[in-house]
Amino acid sequence: MPAEVASASEGCRPARPIAVVLDGYTLNPGDNPWTNLEAITELTVYDRTPPELVVERAANAEIVFTNKTPLSAEAIESLPNLRFISVLATGYNVVNLPAAKARNIPVSNVPTYSTDTVAQHTVALLLELSHHCGEHSAAVREGEWSRSPDFCFWRKPLIELAGKTLGIVGFGRIGRRVATIAEALGMRVCYYSRHVNDHSEGQFVSWDELLRISDVISLHCALTPESERMINRDALTRMKPTALVINTSRGALVDEADLADALRQGVIAGAAVDVLTTEPPRENPLLAAPNCIITPHMAWSSREARRRLTEVTVENVRGFLRGAPINVVR
Repeated sequence: MPAEVASASEGCRPARPIAVVLDGYTLNPGDNPWTNLEAITELTVYDRTPPELVVERAANAEIVFTNKTPLSAEAIESLPNLRFISVLATGYNVVNLPAAKARNIPVSNVPTYSTDTVAQHTVALLLELSHHCGEHSAAVREGEWSRSPDFCFWRKPLIELAGKTLGIVGFGRIGRRVATIAEALGMRVCYYSRHVNDHSEGQFVSWDELLRISDVISLHCALTPESERMINRDALTRMKPTALVINTSRGALVDEADLADALRQGVIAGAAVDVLTTEPPRENPLLAAPNCIITPHMAWSSREARRRLTEVTVENVRGFLRGAPINVVR
């Protein structure tokens, strides 16, 4: 079996639609079987697909699954058998929706699989910014504690979160889950969102107020023309010099050059991001910025979350086969 092809369903049952996964490795690196999808489709799985091979690999497919592999207008127009597109993620900007609409091809995503795991990762980044556990563990292994004249040491000041204000941008499921955890840590929570509703967590404030009063700002909003680069030089200069910024949402919400400059100049105290504008990064100003934690777009990827993603994807396919697609984004 070619290394790039993870599986191809066996047997010949024409009633099952031909389906192709273009980039299955991150969803299933070996611990999240495709069994339930193989039971209802004639499935071929590719670990990764470069853009120039999309049409070739999906040439006969009625269903195409993609996580981050782009489905351009040209690709969609070149796949005559395509009837359904299933995005193996919440974000669906990799699919050219007008092209899919023009051919009446429904596009479904998986909207809620990662709420708990992304919220957990957000708080992990917050705690790392506050206590620098990884850095201090590395220092101990390098012998710094053994050489210390005292029973303890710390490289950076530690931050107690109780009583601090967390400002959350975007107050959907993940934002509210982060708020619940933050309140359990004794933090005050405020939020800014396009949709103002009554929530038991947090208090709605204006964008300007959130920038002014927050000790920590955490981004959990969609990427839109209005939100793109919302964390920029102007926003950063209106924050407290002790403020921390966390982004586990979309890389382009942040002007990375402006954030790197702010960190170098001490405009704010620190940042932690799980997402960048280009992934994987080749050149990015944040890679060399001080007081900046970067994790490799992993907040979504606990095994539990990936298995939920697969389960919802199976239901998306079942809905399509019944003639009643669910989780349709266009």
